[in-house]
Amino acid sequence: MSENREAGVEAGLTLGADGMLRLTWPRGAVITTADAERAMLRVNELCGDDRHPMLVDMATAAEVSRGARAVFGRRCQASRIALLGTSPVDRVLANFFLGISAVPCPTKFFISEPDALAWLALT
Repeated sequence: MSENREAGVEAGLTLGADGMLRLTWPRGAVITTADAERAMLRVNELCGDDRHPMLVDMATAAEVSRGARAVFGRRCQASRIALLGTSPVDRVLANFFLGISAVPCPTKFFISEPDALAWLALT
């Protein structure tokens, strides 16, 4: 069992002046259900009653548990979500998640951050 799984991992979360949420995970993170719950709680607390587009950098995560994927499939204060990855494996994982999960808002995978930000700005 990895150290990340035992200790839990903390996502970085910011809400920029542009109204964009940015969620990042530490390199090599193993994201558990509890980690995902904490991250989504922080998203909702930070947003309050407002909804914001969210960029999720998934390139550094090593593993996302089944329970965490279920949490990420719940509605939160994100108005749309861009999943940012860097590899074909990231794309396969994102497409698998998007194909089997009912996503709570428009969600799309990107390998280009500028493309992801442009899509998020459409809201």
